[in-house]
Amino acid sequence: MEILAQPGSPFMQSNFTMGVATSSFQIEGDADNREPSIWDTFCNTPGKIADGSHGLVACDHVNRLEEDLGIIDSLNVDAYRFSISWPRIIKKDGSVNQQGLDFYLALLAKLKQNNIKPYVTLYHWDLPQYLEDEGGWLNRKTAYAFAEYVDVVSKAFGDKVFSYATLNEPFCSAYLGYEVGIHAPGKVGKEFGKKAIHHLLLAHGLGMRVLRENVPNIESGVVLNFTPFYPNSNDEKDIRATKLAHDHHNDWYIKPLMHGCYPALIDDIPAAHRPDILDGDMDIISEKIDYLGVNYYTRAKVTDDGSEDPCQLPAPEGSETTAMGWEVYPQGLTDLLLQLHNDYPLPPLIITENGLASDDTLTKDGAVNDEQRIRYLTTHLQAVADAMEAGVNITGYFVWSLLDNFEWALGYEKRFGIIYVDYDTQKRTLKASAIKLQLLLEERRKALNAA
Repeated sequence: MEILAQPGSPFMQSNFTMGVATSSFQIEGDADNREPSIWDTFCNTPGKIADGSHGLVACDHVNRLEEDLGIIDSLNVDAYRFSISWPRIIKKDGSVNQQGLDFYLALLAKLKQNNIKPYVTLYHWDLPQYLEDEGGWLNRKTAYAFAEYVDVVSKAFGDKVFSYATLNEPFCSAYLGYEVGIHAPGKVGKEFGKKAIHHLLLAHGLGMRVLRENVPNIESGVVLNFTPFYPNSNDEKDIRATKLAHDHHNDWYIKPLMHGCYPALIDDIPAAHRPDILDGDMDIISEKIDYLGVNYYTRAKVTDDGSEDPCQLPAPEGSETTAMGWEVYPQGLTDLLLQLHNDYPLPPLIITENGLASDDTLTKDGAVNDEQRIRYLTTHLQAVADAMEAGVNITGYFVWSLLDNFEWALGYEKRFGIIYVDYDTQKRTLKASAIKLQLLLEERRKALNAA
């Protein structure tokens, strides 16, 4: 990550934000003091979580808030991106859980004390189970319940927040949760996925309107995950399949936000699979945003194998892969950022998640030598710098993740953190990547203060 310290590096600009990120269900624990979420139910369903675990304790972050915020402060980052647990704020009877609000207010106060900018995500997949019982994201009313929740949070937090994101990765909520069923709530059916995403995007637009009303001077936007797709050959069939994959998995999520419409392929989808769009919906969904969060991990190569859906191939033989089996391909991040820049009239971009899972282990002397993560972050930071050099307006970069944590359907099997967590003792250990980042950001801070 020497790129951070190089003279002329875009990351040396005082207005470029360097941060770390987490999400509520993955780290908080303290399940007794919130309502159950769809992920609690999913964890309790046999066979859904790879290691049979759950998020009831996770990283016990609620009870270790001071320690974890001290670690964040020690890393010399500009910002901390975290999500609010909807089930911790709104009770089943509709009343507000003041204890939940107080937890986040204490978090915000400590960040202010440490001069760290809070980036707040309002929804990172942990829908209250009581709303799923009424249909969840297949029920249009959930979008309006989200707006009411945003109203409560934004009024309570006021100007204590530097930046809001309405949703994190609605693709995962809709497609993984309601179409292929590998995430909560585990529904399976093509008739569900695009209906769910429409209501999620509607929730985003309604939430943006609430934020504009309650905190008009606070930067607000949304976070999408993207996969750049590449044809496996120059065959026309592979090229068409690649375009179809891009339309389904990328453009379906950003085009409504930027252009107020879904991709043209909506006309080719069976009527029963299409979203239920009411008059005025697309105007709400395309409410102006101040920034777009971009999450990137890997690319995909696509071939037409004769099936109905484009076939995404595994990582090419001989390529470097992460513990997830994902190809390490930093050029994909540059390509993605340039494609978005060329296709849409974008607001400023923030890389809101970037990182990898590696098979990290503690050595006998208590160190975690995650050299692959250091290489990954270094090359991907260079990929961001290359996109900026080519004219893409990028204002921040967040490492995913601060802590090893509950990795959704994979339980605790995969470690994405720059901080190693021993789940038996909850002891935190800075990995080599965290120490590297810490030292480089200290150099950066000194250079900026001297400028």
